[in-house]
Amino acid sequence: MSENYRGYRGPALATLQEYSAQVWSDVEIHIGTGTFTGIVLPRSETADPHHIVIKLRSGYNVGIEATGVEKITVQGRKEAHYKIPEKEFPFDPAKPRVKLLGTGGTIASRLDYRTGAVIPAFSPGELYGSVPELADICNLETEKLYGVFSENMGPEQWVGTARAIGREIEKGVQGIVIGHGTDTMHHTAAILSFMVQNTPVPIVMVGSQRSSDRPSSDAALNLMHSVKTAAESDIAETMVCMFGPTSDVYGLLHRGTRVRKMHSSYRSTFRTIGDIPLAMVSRESIRPLRHDYHHRRQDRNVTINTAFEERVSIVYYYPNMKPDIIESLVDNNYRGIVIAGTGLGHVNKPLYPALRRAQQKGIAVYMTVQTLWGYVQMYVYDTGRDMMELGVIPGANMLPEVAYMKLGWALGQTKDVLKVREIMMTPVAGEITEREPSNGYLIFQGGIPEVEEFISRYRR
Repeated sequence: MSENYRGYRGPALATLQEYSAQVWSDVEIHIGTGTFTGIVLPRSETADPHHIVIKLRSGYNVGIEATGVEKITVQGRKEAHYKIPEKEFPFDPAKPRVKLLGTGGTIASRLDYRTGAVIPAFSPGELYGSVPELADICNLETEKLYGVFSENMGPEQWVGTARAIGREIEKGVQGIVIGHGTDTMHHTAAILSFMVQNTPVPIVMVGSQRSSDRPSSDAALNLMHSVKTAAESDIAETMVCMFGPTSDVYGLLHRGTRVRKMHSSYRSTFRTIGDIPLAMVSRESIRPLRHDYHHRRQDRNVTINTAFEERVSIVYYYPNMKPDIIESLVDNNYRGIVIAGTGLGHVNKPLYPALRRAQQKGIAVYMTVQTLWGYVQMYVYDTGRDMMELGVIPGANMLPEVAYMKLGWALGQTKDVLKVREIMMTPVAGEITEREPSNGYLIFQGGIPEVEEFISRYRR
């Protein structure tokens, strides 16, 4: 098909041709319920043949079913090419040095609609051209470590990132920002909390839920918040910095071992579980919400311990689970298993023989709760006591993903299951807390009058 109709076929192609509209045409499309004005965008070869896609004046894209089109008026042609503006990042000796390490998530980017490719902004000059406010905060240096989607992050990338952090701290940077895809950001935040200990500077993970070519993108503001945190914050821990509310008001700094992505598309997807965030951050200020954090230091001392055992699995228990799930892990020589159990930490009795086999083979098995909030309490019911006799160890209030990361890290230190248990049950980076504060569990139920009254004050 001609580039003039890139990706279009079937009814959508026929409708465009009927009205002499092509890709990049500036059009008004009239349907029974109204008129849409925008630029006809190309489509991928795998897209359905029934919709015409245009970019509205607002910047959003919309698909219009071809069979409902009454008329298309062509007003001109505006081919879209998004080129990242690049300007030399100004150096100010009075400002702190911040290092941005990239793992593959594009913090600031533009979509080239001609090719469909995302053009990343990553060099200091590109980032300055995209987000010039960064120059008011720091002297920014960048390094691309990896170029993978976050679901492809693994031990190789975790170890490499931890070692890169150590090198940059030794070089004297005042803070580190790690650009990362949001889907597994909380996994990486957890493992870096164990692999990088006693950091003297902030380590801030950041990403974006929506790409930079969208008007509702959170990329630029997240980047400004994270760089400000790295440059100025007194909190010297591994953190995740993302939107707090859904509006562009402030970001939240979440401790790396107590944070989780909780919504597939909301900009305010990350939240601290079973506790409260470390701080709020805006373009103007950083406001701590608690004071039990590790403080920034002037020395360059940091402990990098990247040992990791890959033969660890996490199993989400469900009713009627068959023992072959556990048996397969035993047969394949896994050394650690984390179970996300029901309630206080339960599984069904048919799994007991498989758990006994795991115990006999020296496999470390830890129980967490799939409720996410709350603690494992295996002394309450006979089920829990029976499992502890089978070698299952209660994991306190570690989040399942955090327990998985810590178990892999602990087994990387030693093969002795007793020493592994000591490592697992000794808090390293806030992954286990003595108690859950009263405001550490808040889930509002919409529709209830008092809740609706409360959120109406903040809904935008």
